[in-house]
Amino acid sequence: MTKLGSFVIGAACGVVAYNLVKTPAFKKACANIIGKGMQLKEDAAAFAESVKEDAEDIAAEAKYNTEAAK
Repeated sequence: MTKLGSFVIGAACGVVAYNLVKTPAFKKACANIIGKGMQLKEDAAAFAESVKEDAEDIAAEAKYNTEAAK
């Protein structure tokens, strides 16, 4: 393949990609994906907070049991 052929194919792919990005369906799909990602982030943060609270409770209980055993 020549350099000119590669350029033409690249330019054609660029035009197709540009036109695809401008469609309302593509924008809606991207918004949906971003929304799902943000929800996943929020769910992960809530889970991490829950795990942290559980670990703090376990540590406090262990400390209390150690002090009560003395």
